[in-house]
Amino acid sequence: MDAERLLQAQTWVFDLDNTLYCGVHGLFEQIDLRMRDFLAKFLDVDDAEAYRVQKSYFKQYGTTMRGMMINHAMDPRPYLDHVHDIDISAIPPAPELDAALSRLSGRKLIFTNADTAHADRVLARLGLAHHFDAVFDIIQADYVPKPEPQVYDLLVKRFAINPSSAVMVEDIARNLEPAAKLGMATVWVRPVTECAICKEDPDGDHVDFVTDDLTAWLNSL
Repeated sequence: MDAERLLQAQTWVFDLDNTLYCGVHGLFEQIDLRMRDFLAKFLDVDDAEAYRVQKSYFKQYGTTMRGMMINHAMDPRPYLDHVHDIDISAIPPAPELDAALSRLSGRKLIFTNADTAHADRVLARLGLAHHFDAVFDIIQADYVPKPEPQVYDLLVKRFAINPSSAVMVEDIARNLEPAAKLGMATVWVRPVTECAICKEDPDGDHVDFVTDDLTAWLNSL
């Protein structure tokens, strides 16, 4: 696939965490620890067992939260409020990415397994909120996370997206597979994070472009 299709895209769909900012700023680590602490208290287990459950459910269900809802009837709202109660001051504003996004034609959407409140805080901190027409979050998806295919179908229907003229940008390669099957162009932002699953190389041909630096890649277009 050449870059010409990207330049003509009508819709850009961006993931949020570890995609629009680099994971070295420690937000993933904060969220990771708050997930573990919530599970330890909810399940009445020690930290090691909570961490094992956390990672097992993330791998099996797409999010730890989904696994907890299915297997333990957990209410997702207190969980989301707890894990996103983090200090985002370590994220610097992103004026270079702001400029790069300004040069993109087409509307821009956020598609995240987090909630809108978290997305709004992060986008405001980055100075990027004005670029995005909407946030499609885990609550609007009825708590069904990426990469479940029905969530992508819902996204496409809700925002009247033509997949053949859309691009999805994401830090977890497996989350791009349903988008590719719908006909979207896909961009994997290889993450800087301690998340082993996030770092897994894509198995298949569902990734069209790979970059370690989203801003530089956008500028190269």
